[in-house]
Amino acid sequence: MSNSDLQEKALDLHKKHKGKITVKSKIPQSEDETFSLVYTPGVAAASRKIAEDTNSVFDYTIKSNFVAVVSDGTAVLGLGNIGPEAAMPVMEGKALLMSELAGIDAVPLCIKAENADDIIRFVKQCAPTFGAINLEDIAAPRCFEVEDQLQDIGIPVFHDDQHGTAVVVFAALLNACRVLGKKLNNLRVVIVGSGAAGIAVTKLIANAGEANFPQVADIKLVDSKGIVSPSRTDMNSYKLKIAQKINKENKEGDLAFALKGADVVVGLSRPGIITKQMIKSMNPDPIVFAMANPVPEIMPDEAKEVGAAIVATGRSDLPNQINNALGFPGIFRGLLNCRAKRVTTKMKYATAKVLSEYVVSPKADQLLSKIGDREVVKVVADAVSSSYE
Repeated sequence: MSNSDLQEKALDLHKKHKGKITVKSKIPQSEDETFSLVYTPGVAAASRKIAEDTNSVFDYTIKSNFVAVVSDGTAVLGLGNIGPEAAMPVMEGKALLMSELAGIDAVPLCIKAENADDIIRFVKQCAPTFGAINLEDIAAPRCFEVEDQLQDIGIPVFHDDQHGTAVVVFAALLNACRVLGKKLNNLRVVIVGSGAAGIAVTKLIANAGEANFPQVADIKLVDSKGIVSPSRTDMNSYKLKIAQKINKENKEGDLAFALKGADVVVGLSRPGIITKQMIKSMNPDPIVFAMANPVPEIMPDEAKEVGAAIVATGRSDLPNQINNALGFPGIFRGLLNCRAKRVTTKMKYATAKVLSEYVVSPKADQLLSKIGDREVVKVVADAVSSSYE
């Protein structure tokens, strides 16, 4: 199917159904008595119970299985700052996947926000209704501040663009090593793109040694100005902090320089930024994750032409998909199952580990399971719940 045909079919589908999700009653409303139980006067009994013990809201309402997908529309897919209304189809899609794959009731909440404080205030105000919050498509560095300020509101707040992407990328990297017989602690890794996903992926890989994984030999983070280094004066505090951890020698240079002699490149940036010549300059049998959507940093056939041993993208119409949809349905299912109050680093590494191990015999063109595998959702949910402390 051509790209134009796909776009047209997608528009027709969305217009026909007026969106992708709906709200339905769990209880048949066929008798007068049922109405008196679900609404007045019977509903007062549930309200009184919750007033006596706020935690019982999990037992008497939808809260125990309810997730808000919150976005301000400032960093939607590869479309950028398109606003909350235009973000709605994407947030509906997240809600649909949670429902279909994990049995979670989820609702998109796309809001107008002038700054981080607006989002923080909104989430705090609506938190009593939900069992967890999925932050989505909020631009960096705003997204970091928002998530940091919402870690103690009594329910987990998880920015999927950051951590969902990070755990799936790390799982794919573990399996790429299995396929090629490479060792994690010998790898020189370059992350291209220093937005929400780029910084989160860098952190998870850079800190792997603290979670009993082998520590990679070297990791460089590259933005539009070049290698992120402590001496630069044009970076926000989040970039500076990660630069101080991974680039203590203060190495500088552009993307082409960073990729010379690298073993792995993870693209989380923009279309076409990686050239064939850059891939050729990497070590033999390089691993290329080109994850910009909808057009990757380099097309798989081009990377393979110049020696890439493994190429993966974020697209569902190309083989070897690395997409956070492999992680977030199970992650939220696990968070709700154990009534977690926050997401922990231990949960993230546990998710990456089981996503990797779930594929018994990974192949160069199939590192991870396919999206839609309900069994992997259960495996991830169990890993998240069992690692919660």
